[in-house]
Amino acid sequence: MEEIGYQSLTNMLSHIVFIIITWRILQAVNLDGIIKKGRVFEARLLMMFLTIAIGTTVSRFFLDYLQWSQNLKFLL
Repeated sequence: MEEIGYQSLTNMLSHIVFIIITWRILQAVNLDGIIKKGRVFEARLLMMFLTIAIGTTVSRFFLDYLQWSQNLKFLL
């Protein structure tokens, strides 16, 4: 049971870290050309959704890769 707790903590921290990294990276992108004038709220909401979607996808990839590398010991 304790292992499940550690895995949950690792997953949560990984998602948060990659969401923060993605947010920092997306801040460098200039979306002013695509967003209509007067739609600041919608633009910020879009950035938040993009950040969460990209960050969790990248985090899931790294967590899967970590799990696969740990499961390689069962191959031998």
